[in-house]
Amino acid sequence: MKIVVCVKHVPDIQSDRRIADGRTVRDGGDGTLNELDENALEAALALVEAAGEGEVVVVTVGPDDAVDAVRKGLQMGADAGVHVVDDAVAGSDALGTARVLAAAVARVGEVDLVVTGMAGLDGLTSLVPSALAALLDVPALPLAATLEVDAGVVRVTRNLDHATEVLEAPLPALVSVTDQTNEPRYPNFKGIMSARKKPVETLTLADLGLDAALVGTSGAWTEVLESAPRPAREDRVLINDTGDAGVRLAAFLVENQLA
Repeated sequence: MKIVVCVKHVPDIQSDRRIADGRTVRDGGDGTLNELDENALEAALALVEAAGEGEVVVVTVGPDDAVDAVRKGLQMGADAGVHVVDDAVAGSDALGTARVLAAAVARVGEVDLVVTGMAGLDGLTSLVPSALAALLDVPALPLAATLEVDAGVVRVTRNLDHATEVLEAPLPALVSVTDQTNEPRYPNFKGIMSARKKPVETLTLADLGLDAALVGTSGAWTEVLESAPRPAREDRVLINDTGDAGVRLAAFLVENQLA
């Protein structure tokens, strides 16, 4: 079984982020593997380990430092990586990103399952997985809390507000997983060292046979018209605890009809 895991290199969620010219600024040097994509990696690795055979390929799209996300995937246990880097990709929206990922997955070839995280923590649109499945023309099973594969069929459960769904589809298929799915492993020393020897293929749009006009700003179906920094909060109430902070906090909540 060959599994592709799509990952993203995103700004650290704890860092100060800003938007310039309608794009998230990504040159702060504080990028990291999207936390929710670690759940996707763990799910793929667990499937291969349970089957006793298979291959996990990590795929990402982004500038030069996005390869760090691929390296982290290799350290966790993936077998190979693909990094699509091309200046023309800059400014891509969810559909443009999905187009590039679809071309990369097709190049990997003979893929049984594509696994993604539920969202990128920089945009939180959750649009790419479904768009990618549509472009690959495979079934989409989004927001899975559990994931298993048996006899060429993928089966997931989804936890909704008032119900739990069980979905299944024949392979090949695409599954996006939530952070309920598992607890991602930490790379150990052996994994970190072995990752240095694992192959990472660097590709451009030309390598993928993809028209640059379909991605980037020129191919985007969405546009950021305006952005502004989040204003500082001015309505804070600070309570110094002199032994009665709990009582004063309860009184504040009642007074403001918050309790």
